[in-house]
Amino acid sequence: MTDPQQADLRHDEVAAGTTTGLASPSVDVTDAKQNSLWSDAWGELKRNPLFWIGAFLGVFFLLMALFPSVFARGADPRACSLSNSIQKPSAAHWFGYDQQGCDYLANVVYGARNSLIIGLLAVLVVLVLGVLVGAISGFYGGLTDSVLSRITDIFYALPLILGALVVLRSGILGRGVVAVAIALAAFGWMTAMRLVRSQVIAVRSSDYVAAARAMGAPNRRILVRHILPNAVAPVLVYTTITIGVLIAAEATLTFLGVGLQRPAISWGLQISTGQSLLRTAPQLVLFPSIILTLTVMAFIMMGDALRDALDPRQRS
Repeated sequence: MTDPQQADLRHDEVAAGTTTGLASPSVDVTDAKQNSLWSDAWGELKRNPLFWIGAFLGVFFLLMALFPSVFARGADPRACSLSNSIQKPSAAHWFGYDQQGCDYLANVVYGARNSLIIGLLAVLVVLVLGVLVGAISGFYGGLTDSVLSRITDIFYALPLILGALVVLRSGILGRGVVAVAIALAAFGWMTAMRLVRSQVIAVRSSDYVAAARAMGAPNRRILVRHILPNAVAPVLVYTTITIGVLIAAEATLTFLGVGLQRPAISWGLQISTGQSLLRTAPQLVLFPSIILTLTVMAFIMMGDALRDALDPRQRS
C-alpha cells in the first residue's frame, strides 16, 4: 500500500471514530447539570438551621400522625366521662380534659393524622395537575397554551378558601378527608401550573433540547427526560410551602363548619368547639392552635430553606 493510500485510510478511520463519538455521547449533559444542582442544594441545606428546625418539626408531627397512641401516652381520645369536663392540665393529663370529659392531649395528637393526610393528599393532586397541565401548555404552545391558560385563569378568579367552601357546602363531594383534600386541590393547583409552564418555555429552546430533537427523540421523551427535570426545583419549593398552607386551610374550613364533621378528630373542630369557652378554658383553643401553627411553620421553613438552596440569588 502506498503512502497516500495509508494516509487516506488513517483519515477515514479518524473521521469514522469522530462521527461515532458525536452520534453516541457517553455523557448526558442534563444529568450532570441536575446532579450538580441538587448536590449544591444539599450542601447549602445542611448549613441552614431553619431547614433542620423545620425538618425536625415535620418528622415529629409525621410520627405523631403515624403512631398517635405513643404520643398520647396510651390515652383513648374517645374514652370520655362528663365528670372530668374541662378539668385543668395536670401532671397526669398534660392538656387537661375537654367539655365532654375526653383527654385533650389524646384529641390533639390524634387530630394530626387527618390534618396531615389532607395536606399531603391535596398537595399531591396539586403537583400532578400543575405539572401535567403546565408541561403540556408550555411545551406545545399555540392554541393549546391559550386554552389551558384561560382555564387556569378561570380557577384563579376564585380564592382557595372561597372556592373550597362553595364546593363543600354544595355537598357534591361529601365532608370526608378525601372530599376536603380534593376541594382544596381543585382551587390550589394554578400557581404550580404557572411555575411549570414558565420553566418549560424557558428550557425548551435550550441547546441540549435541540440536540435531542435532532437525534430523533420523541416529544414525550424530550419533555420527560430533558425539560421537566429543569422545572422541578421551583415547583418542589412551592409544594413544600403549600402543604402548610393547605393544612391551615383545612382547619379554617372545618372551623367554619364546612370541613370535617364529627365524629372525625381535627384541630379545626377542636378550635371551633373551644372558642365558646375561651374565657373559662382558654387551653381548649390554645393547645390545638399551637400545634397547628408549629406544623404550618415546619413546612414553610423547609420550603424557604429549599428555595434559598436552589436559587443562590435568594440566599441571605
